[in-house]
Amino acid sequence: MRPQRTVKDGYDLSNAIRGPIIPPRPDTAQVSIPLDNDVLAWFRAQVHAAGGGNYQTLMNNALREHMSGATLEEGLRKVLREELGRGG
Repeated sequence: MRPQRTVKDGYDLSNAIRGPIIPPRPDTAQVSIPLDNDVLAWFRAQVHAAGGGNYQTLMNNALREHMSGATLEEGLRKVLREELGRGG
């Protein structure tokens, strides 16, 4: 196992910038809300099952769909059309 390198070992951090590597988009807001563990787990599982992505984007999309006022019936019809379209 290799020993960890430290600043003393030659790293120059004098120009380092603290914070995220990719800055957040200007149209987003950082919030902290309590979510039930099962809700968060469900969104993360959906992203994992899809082969990757971002659970936060999935949550945003779900909230936008809810904001659009679509009824449960309309949502089910949309999903059925998409799924039936894949089958043949």
